[in-house]
Amino acid sequence: MKTFTLTLAAIIGFAGAAAAEPLLGTWRTAQDDNGNSGLIQVAPCGNALCGTLIRAFDASGNQIQTANVGRQIISETVPQGGGEYRGKVYSPDRDRTYNSRLQLNGNTLSVNGCVLGICRDGGTWTRQ
Repeated sequence: MKTFTLTLAAIIGFAGAAAAEPLLGTWRTAQDDNGNSGLIQVAPCGNALCGTLIRAFDASGNQIQTANVGRQIISETVPQGGGEYRGKVYSPDRDRTYNSRLQLNGNTLSVNGCVLGICRDGGTWTRQ
């Protein structure tokens, strides 16, 4: 019984910590090189945070079908303190995964990343 109580307490404690994570939730990306944007659902995955593309939109804001819906866009992302996160972000328009820095400021998220010395500004995402 003691083991069950300790396990239950650990699960509840982890759930509370995850709920307090400010990056969790849905984010609207900036438009990419093709004018497309998407909704990314950020959730815990192991000891990190991951984000999955749940909807995609064209430059006019109309929902579109794409093979990238359901794809993990954010991976291996961990908080660094002060609203900064480090991890990886996949860019569908360039078919590349960037080592990324995400900076959270209230309901906006600035996204930047580099791969093989080439850096890219991923724009500002907004909380939905």
